[in-house]
Amino acid sequence: MKRLSIVCLILGLLAVVAVPAWAATSAAKAEPAPAADKSPIGAISKTVATVTGIAISPLLGTGALGVYERFTAKTDAEKAKLPWYAQWSFILPALGIVGVCAAKDSFGAILPPGMKKPLDVLETIENKATGLVAAGAVVPFTMSSLSKMIASHAPAAPVIESTGLAAIHIGAIDGAWLLNLLTVPFGIAVFVVVWMASHAINALILLSPWGAIDAALKGARTALLGIITLSATLNPWISAALSLVIIVTAYLVAGWAFRLTIFGTVFSWEFLTGRKFRFKPVERENKVFSSTQLVKQGVPMRTYGRLVNEPENGKLVFAYKPWMVLPEKTVTVTMNAPSVGKGLFFSTVRDGERTAFVLPPRYRGHEEAVVRIYRLEGGVQDAGLLKAWGTLRELFGGSAAKAQVV
Repeated sequence: MKRLSIVCLILGLLAVVAVPAWAATSAAKAEPAPAADKSPIGAISKTVATVTGIAISPLLGTGALGVYERFTAKTDAEKAKLPWYAQWSFILPALGIVGVCAAKDSFGAILPPGMKKPLDVLETIENKATGLVAAGAVVPFTMSSLSKMIASHAPAAPVIESTGLAAIHIGAIDGAWLLNLLTVPFGIAVFVVVWMASHAINALILLSPWGAIDAALKGARTALLGIITLSATLNPWISAALSLVIIVTAYLVAGWAFRLTIFGTVFSWEFLTGRKFRFKPVERENKVFSSTQLVKQGVPMRTYGRLVNEPENGKLVFAYKPWMVLPEKTVTVTMNAPSVGKGLFFSTVRDGERTAFVLPPRYRGHEEAVVRIYRLEGGVQDAGLLKAWGTLRELFGGSAAKAQVV
């Protein structure tokens, strides 16, 4: 399973890096030049709004973009030349999946957590897959259209003549491919930052025990996408300003969103593959997510790292790498009343009523082993649903939520 994970990671990186590079050099040849736009700022703002909207909700944004391009095409010949995401074979299944997810969220408030949570996991995986496709294909294609529009609005270069024997038309040189190499990476970067912030909502839903909270989070995201789409059709300056605000905000919360993305990835993968049936905690160190216990020591919430038992020193140490690649840091863990809270889908290491660490789903059913390895005096306790207000505070980085012991 580890080898499969590495293969999937490599393929994903290749898709994000290689496909945009290919699209940047070939999209200009594959797509006919767009019609001239009367307002360059209008075309630029619409392109930025499109990339931002797709990043917020890749499947819905791509499907909506396909419908828009389909209905703006005037002739059958133009419709035949539309990209794959503007064909009914993609639009109908994409919007159908969006509808199913919306229905799931609508009925989530009345469904038991045991029925809704597996669907949330599947939606999280779908959001990752469609985000990868959009980053590798749709966004480069969209940025390429912008590059050709800018190139088409560039003033014609003068004709250089030499004694009437030859004329070199500098303006005939197509520089769209070079412009693509500049705009496509920028579009990919914007997409990744905004998508990661938006995808954090899916990770919050995995943490949330209440369907009503899930519906509120998804509703806010969909409303933001609608506002961006509406502003792009009304006023390009408002659309550009709104998109810029979203991009800057996403950049500012990139660290928080990155940690939630890692949490959602680990949670979804282990839940879907049933890793708990093939996993056994090791004696010295195990992978966990930090909570509010170590925030005062400079460790952000939900940092993925190793909880190390050092019996020779009589202490616990949490080791982690910022952004998963920077040099490793370590902090000493001190708990006064340690125990393991056994949850329905994942368990936690607690210090009294505070959450110290979140255990990935692989530890479900192995709580006794965790207690033994780390000498947690409180043993294993069954944890019920988290209180609503405490849940919201912990989801967004506030004080630790209190669990009800049943």
